Amino acid sequence: MSLANIFTIAGSGMNAQNIRLNTTASNIANAETASSSIDQVYRARHPVFKAVHQQVLNQSGMADMTGNSPMGVQVQGIVESDAPLQPRYEPHHPEANEEGYVYYPNVNIVEEMANMISASRGFQVNVDVMNSAKQMVQRVLTLGQ
Repeated sequence: MSLANIFTIAGSGMNAQNIRLNTTASNIANAETASSSIDQVYRARHPVFKAVHQQVLNQSGMADMTGNSPMGVQVQGIVESDAPLQPRYEPHHPEANEEGYVYYPNVNIVEEMANMISASRGFQVNVDVMNSAKQMVQRVLTLGQ
C-alpha cells in the first residue's frame, strides 16, 4: 500500500463522518417538530456505511491488485429509523388531530449527541492519519539532503 492510498482511505473516512455529522444535525434540528399526521412526521435518519477493500475482482474474475480499485468507506445510503413515533396528547396544540394527539419524531437526543461526538472524533482521527502520512512524505523527501 502506498502513501497515496492512505490519503484516499482517510479522505473517504472523513467524507463518511461528515455525512454522519450532517444527518445527526438534521435529526437534532427536527427533534421537536410536530405533526398531526403519522405520515408527515419527520423520522430519524442514519447513514449506512460499507467498507470497500482494495482487492476487487475484475471482469475476468481475477483479483485487481494494481491499486486502481477503490478503497476506504463508502456511504451506501441514508435510511429512516423504524422506531415508533411519539404521540402526545396536546389538544390545544395547533397541529393536534381530531383526537387531540400531536406526533413527534422518533429522535432520541441522547443517542444523537453520542453519534455526534463519535462522528466528530472519527473525523479527527482521519485528519490525524492524513497529517501523519503528510509528515512521513515530508521526511522521506528530506532523506536525500
